Amino acid sequence: MKIIRLKDVVGTTGLGRSTIYKYVAEGSFPKPVSLGDRCVGWLEGEVQGWILDRVKERDLQGVGPI
Repeated sequence: MKIIRLKDVVGTTGLGRSTIYKYVAEGSFPKPVSLGDRCVGWLEGEVQGWILDRVKERDLQGVGPI
C-alpha cells in the first residue's frame, strides 16, 4: 500500500487541484488520508481504481480512444 501526495495525484489523473477537491466533496473521487497537520495523501490503489472505473465507463459507452 502506497500513499501519494497531491502533486502525484494531479500528475496521475491529469486533473487540477481544485477539480480533485471538488470531486472529493461530491463523493466521486477517493477521500484523502490525513497524514498530520495540513498534510494529506491518497492511497495509490484507490486513485488507480478511480481511473480504471473511468475507462470502464468509456468502454461501456462505446467511445474509443481519440
